[in-house]
Amino acid sequence: MALAVCAAELGVRLLSPRERSPTPAEVDLRSYFSEEEIMRGRRFARPQLVIGLSRASLDLALLCALVQQRQRWLPGWRWPPVRGAAADAACISVASALVTLPHAALARRRAIAVGLVTQTWRGWVLDLLKASALQATFSGAAGGAVIAVMRRYPRGWWLPAAGGSVGFGGLLAALSPVLLDPIFNDFEPLPEGERRADVLELAAAAGVKVGEVYSIDASRRTTAANAYVTGLGPTKRVVLFDTLLDRYDRDEVRVVVAHELAHVRHRDVARSVAFAAIVAGPAAFAVKQLTEALGDDDGTAAALPALALAAVIVSGPIGLIANRLSRSVERRADAYSLSLSGAPEAFIAFDRKIAIQNVADIDPPRWVSSLLGSHPPTRERIGAAVAFSQTGRAEPAERASI
Repeated sequence: MALAVCAAELGVRLLSPRERSPTPAEVDLRSYFSEEEIMRGRRFARPQLVIGLSRASLDLALLCALVQQRQRWLPGWRWPPVRGAAADAACISVASALVTLPHAALARRRAIAVGLVTQTWRGWVLDLLKASALQATFSGAAGGAVIAVMRRYPRGWWLPAAGGSVGFGGLLAALSPVLLDPIFNDFEPLPEGERRADVLELAAAAGVKVGEVYSIDASRRTTAANAYVTGLGPTKRVVLFDTLLDRYDRDEVRVVVAHELAHVRHRDVARSVAFAAIVAGPAAFAVKQLTEALGDDDGTAAALPALALAAVIVSGPIGLIANRLSRSVERRADAYSLSLSGAPEAFIAFDRKIAIQNVADIDPPRWVSSLLGSHPPTRERIGAAVAFSQTGRAEPAERASI
């Protein structure tokens, strides 16, 4: 575990942007948000966090129970090892979805109450079934593959398993925009007009090949707004929620596009794959050691629950460390957005509006921002824009790349 954590820390230090982030200005959130807006976000987001953490705890408890009762609850021990492992891994995935279903339904019900959800319960169930089927398929394939590698390399299986996980992750990053994402949403190329012209103008100013820019029909499920970069190589694309395009003015959308172009310019999707490559070997070795400590059934389907439990235990602290890398990357993207758009007022207006629209916790506890946050908190992002408006500078000239 110590080796895996050290590898994650090394990955963060190697891949974090070399530029020093400008110091955000001190801001009073009540100058930008009313007390009612702050309390509304707090009342919604903090119980949602508790539901999410209790859901993760229930997942962990399920795996612990399966380690103790694997032959009673899982069918794979009756079958040939590889096929049985694939069946058990798929069963574990489905069992996890079923056990945590009340938590998911409760979180959704609370989101409906604050106006975040537009999708019907029937549509939600259909999406859940599709996601569960995909997860069970991937889990089954991974479980069978790991047991096959265990049987081929009883002592050193963790090394090819690590390589396989990185390869599969990279392949998924490249193919999911064209194979998996369309299962859940419709994507339309941004039509000719002012918005598309703005994207191309900003991309030219940033010196990047943006690939394609798509609008996604997020409004069929939610009122929340967002944007993201996905894909690798020929599948690279910028995706803008239709709720963003419909509810924000031109300057606000430009700062969002500039932020996403920063991710393209600095190859941040590839950066996440590189982090996985750095961590994979030590993490797989830690999983091997924990699996052996939890049970001595290597090479059979009976090893699957212990293997899954070990993977969850190891991935927990690595994920917390990876959030630091994510926050540093997002800070650089914010700084680049301010420099490229030159519109700190629009940046502040966007941060204010999206925090309210997405019912975010505007002033979260420090431990939440420091451990669980993948993005800087709203206070910091507004402070960065205020600092830029005062100095006219958000990003040092030197840039990092991988």
